[in-house]
Amino acid sequence: MAIVGQNWSALPVPYAIELPDRVRKERYFDPDFYQMEVELLWPRVWQMACRLEEIPQRRDFVEYEVLDQSIVVLRTDDMGVRAFQNACRHRGVRIVEGRGTCESGFTCPFHGWCYGPDGRNTFVPQARTFAEHNLQPEDINLTPVRCEVWGGCAWINLDDDAPPLRPCIEPFATIQDAWKVESLRTERWYACRLPVNWKLAEEAFVEMYHVVETHPQLVIPGRYPPRDGRAIDPRTLIDAEIHYLRTMSEGMDGMVHANDVRIAEGLRDIELPADPTLAMSIWQRQLNDAVVSWHRAAGSDVPDLNDLEAQGINEPMGYCFPHYFVLPMYSAASSYRFRPLGPEETLMEIWSLARFPEGREPEKPTPPEPWECDDPRWPPIPTQDFSNLPRQQRGLHARGFQYMRLSERAEGHISNFERTVDGFVAGLPYERLLPALESINLNPLDRPVVDIDL
Repeated sequence: MAIVGQNWSALPVPYAIELPDRVRKERYFDPDFYQMEVELLWPRVWQMACRLEEIPQRRDFVEYEVLDQSIVVLRTDDMGVRAFQNACRHRGVRIVEGRGTCESGFTCPFHGWCYGPDGRNTFVPQARTFAEHNLQPEDINLTPVRCEVWGGCAWINLDDDAPPLRPCIEPFATIQDAWKVESLRTERWYACRLPVNWKLAEEAFVEMYHVVETHPQLVIPGRYPPRDGRAIDPRTLIDAEIHYLRTMSEGMDGMVHANDVRIAEGLRDIELPADPTLAMSIWQRQLNDAVVSWHRAAGSDVPDLNDLEAQGINEPMGYCFPHYFVLPMYSAASSYRFRPLGPEETLMEIWSLARFPEGREPEKPTPPEPWECDDPRWPPIPTQDFSNLPRQQRGLHARGFQYMRLSERAEGHISNFERTVDGFVAGLPYERLLPALESINLNPLDRPVVDIDL
């Protein structure tokens, strides 16, 4: 399928979403559809390239790879961040691999062309052997890539015509600002090679419909008030809540921080009324206050959790199109990033993020070696999620299966997400895509199908 050079606004979308609650299976393995995403979606979107603690010092750099593109993200002398295409302007050799520090700049390992930390070419060996038109000063610097900083991360966009970062990631950005996500730091970092399409991988994490069957340990008796309003035993509610927090902490290796579990255990003997709704409200307010007080006393930057609750943004998940998640709970968070490796292969990364007093932050995190999805070292909850995905990807190839049937109320985000993908694949201009992004850059859990006006 020839795509480059075509009029984007006129491109047809194969296997397009025609009914919002049905998604054609070919979108998850068809090589031509995947190639359209490669050329029309990924080069036009803002991508989380690295966490800033990966480049904590001046001239630290990290390589960010997506598909066949490699970008160098560099901490500047004034502690800003810049990005360049990772290709020597001589014969295209990648000038770096992985991460490191470039005290005096970059040197191509093939022929020794040199570049300063600002990307400017500083030396060409045997320059007299080149024609003048091949050594024009402004044409032999490293090619800059748009780069902005938000939320403790560096973001890149390969499209010079894209809008700035902030409009493309709202209202996710405003909600996560209230959570003070810029203060979170990496405690643990995992990576997984999933034998599934990148969209299929993401969609496993954006709905609650699967929880009862896939994660039965999270269905804890006594945690939810009786629907008929009957009185409850407050001790049962407290025990159930603490059990849930501990399960989330151990099951996700830190989505609820172990410190916050201990804080909750210290509240075990508080008095609660028998009215279930009132009891839950009092428990949650007291736990929020206790978590905030404990961390602030330790010198950590933590938001007022009850204030977030009052604003209606004390949400367990934030989503940012096309590949970034933050799942904040109390003082900590999990974070996900997805990158396609092929039509039916995805790299998923999981960060366990926590808050630390200033000056006591952890060392620069070490990039993880990707594990397979069935590796026994995975925590229990990812293990359960990963067990479904390869089976789903294989099942999509069944001759008698044509499309997914979505719940309009429980799985609406999948429809909203897939229709936004269609907007990019169709090559629509940004002024038409921004309203769609604003519709989906939210907590995706239990989101209904909404009107994506493309």
